Amino acid sequence: MGLAIALAPVMVLFVAFSVVLVMRRLFATPDAAIAPQIQHWVSTPLPWFWLILNTSVLLLSSLTIEMARRHLTRQLALAPVMTIPGVSLGEERSVPWLGSTIVLGTAFLLGQWKCWNELVRHGILVSSNPGSSFFYILTGMHALHLAGGLIALWYAAYAAQRRFAIERRRIIIDIAAWYWHFMAGLWIYVLLLLAIAH
Repeated sequence: MGLAIALAPVMVLFVAFSVVLVMRRLFATPDAAIAPQIQHWVSTPLPWFWLILNTSVLLLSSLTIEMARRHLTRQLALAPVMTIPGVSLGEERSVPWLGSTIVLGTAFLLGQWKCWNELVRHGILVSSNPGSSFFYILTGMHALHLAGGLIALWYAAYAAQRRFAIERRRIIIDIAAWYWHFMAGLWIYVLLLLAIAH
């Protein structure tokens, strides 16, 4: 419930950006004599290679966080059995799903930085035109919120390292996983919105 309440303002923010983008795109005029204060819309050439690569990285990280969540759920289910004397479940190979998610999330942010640098290298800045402004605002706000998710993942890794109670670790990883899935879905939405506005 707390996560849903925390995500509501994020959704409202991106819906507001979407409405403003659509309105600005629809009512742009190329005639400076009619509305000199409104700059006409210029489509920004998007760095699609980096955007698709970043999308793949983020979707893969969504898969790894889900695997971390399922692994912890399995551990929680097996915890009572592990307390029975003489019962062994054998050696279980552990995959660092949570660490993989942190690495992939960081790679996504670095990929976004590369996207922005690519645009700057071609002379497309935030102030170049309304199209580029919306690109930087939407992707920048998403990156900022994703960085918040990375902080939550680092806390989950800290909780695992410090051997917090498994029930507490499960709550932490569940919240972090749902937030991360939301960020992946939001990224797809942002990408589609930018493609349509392009």
